[in-house]
Amino acid sequence: MQDARFKLIRIFSGLSLVGACMVLCACSTGELKPGAKSILDVFQEPTVTDAAVWSIDPYDPDKRYRGTLLLANAPFGNEPVYIRMFADNARDEDPGVRSAATRGLANHGTSEHIPIILERLKDTDTLVRIEAARALQRLHSPAAVGPLLDSLDANKEPEVEVRAEVADALGQYAENRVVDRLIQTFEDENLSVNRTTLKSLKTLTGQDFGFDRALWSDWNKSSKSTFAARGVYMYPVFSRGKTWYEYVPFVPPPPNESSSTPAGLTPTSQ
Repeated sequence: MQDARFKLIRIFSGLSLVGACMVLCACSTGELKPGAKSILDVFQEPTVTDAAVWSIDPYDPDKRYRGTLLLANAPFGNEPVYIRMFADNARDEDPGVRSAATRGLANHGTSEHIPIILERLKDTDTLVRIEAARALQRLHSPAAVGPLLDSLDANKEPEVEVRAEVADALGQYAENRVVDRLIQTFEDENLSVNRTTLKSLKTLTGQDFGFDRALWSDWNKSSKSTFAARGVYMYPVFSRGKTWYEYVPFVPPPPNESSSTPAGLTPTSQ
């Protein structure tokens, strides 16, 4: 009888330890639900109503951020009422809210929202500019080419991650000025920028001369049909394997995405 009690104690202790670790992981990733009173409550998703109310809270930017981000990542975020909210919140005074709203436009917007996203590409906050560059990977418009080329210049855009995301976004635009500028970008001292530049050039031209700017320049000058072997641009997506606690029942899996072509990119524009 005593052995049975000890076994039960060990089992419940193990469950408590798992629960505590789950709570700690939730805290570290920002997934802890406000007001949670139990381990099960910790992982209970906020309702759509919660998110919608938070996204327009006039007093609490943290709630606006959380509500906007929840709706930005939701499959139903393409409802007109949410699209309008994303457009409004993209000009919020708080950079976190602007960042989340820009992601919402990236996931659910159309090319008509490009002007708003281009404003954010020049935002004073680095994370907002990163979100804007990623948004321009998912939304296609020739009007974005000039601003993207500007942001590829290290003298105009000091943040490496922004330039890397911009170099990727340019892979969807089959224009000679884009290829010329991407080749020049091999002068960038950062390897991540060079890698995404190479990826875009390979997509646009079907060629691969590595990081050798001279070879790319020679080929570009001699080629009579720069885009004859062009590939299909697919925007990069978030994807990762499960962490240990995501194998626990009722814990949602990682929010992995499926890649696709940008909204507004038609066969005639490729």
